[in-house]
Amino acid sequence: MSEIRILLVDDHPSVGEGTKTMIEQDSNMSVHVVLSAMEAIEALKQESFDIILCDLNMPTITGLELTKRLMQEDPDRRVIIYTGHDIISHFNLLIQYGVSGFISKTVSREQLLTSIYCAMRGEAVIPVSLLKQLRRGEVKVTRSDGTVEEASINEREQDILQEVAEGLSNKEIAVKLHMSQRTVEYNLTRIFDKLSVRSRSEAIVESKRLGLIRSETF
Repeated sequence: MSEIRILLVDDHPSVGEGTKTMIEQDSNMSVHVVLSAMEAIEALKQESFDIILCDLNMPTITGLELTKRLMQEDPDRRVIIYTGHDIISHFNLLIQYGVSGFISKTVSREQLLTSIYCAMRGEAVIPVSLLKQLRRGEVKVTRSDGTVEEASINEREQDILQEVAEGLSNKEIAVKLHMSQRTVEYNLTRIFDKLSVRSRSEAIVESKRLGLIRSETF
């Protein structure tokens, strides 16, 4: 078997080197570590890699933006998101970009190596914890008196609610979820109406009660 060349993009040097050491215990794999998206772009100009392991939360150019650029340049690239952060709000976009899968930084060496081999075979890499949330669809709104409203909260609205709960402004939500600020405001108006609330704080309280806001991290 020819050597599997891996480009690891992570702005934390200790994480990068630790992961490199872990992966290279497999003699079939070699890892080149870069600390930013710009370094990754330059490295890819110099040589080719079989797998790109990419963190999401990086300064200047995020892992999300880097992934978009890399997949637009070459749709056949194998990019695996390697992160310790919640990726639910970005999931649909990342799938749309064409990523090969997702790996949590908390996985064991065996799981990490298995994921890389799976991606090399063209298989998707998705943790069971994330798989269970793949199709959230629409959530029926149940009132405190036990009645179920006809209106329901769709996936986009759930994503917006999550960002509201994390304290982001409408403008920041628009940037993060790749939509216009007007679209965010329109959706918030609909959400307030569906939840029968009048403010962001009331929406957060009601969303927590209904289980619409995710508190876990990936």
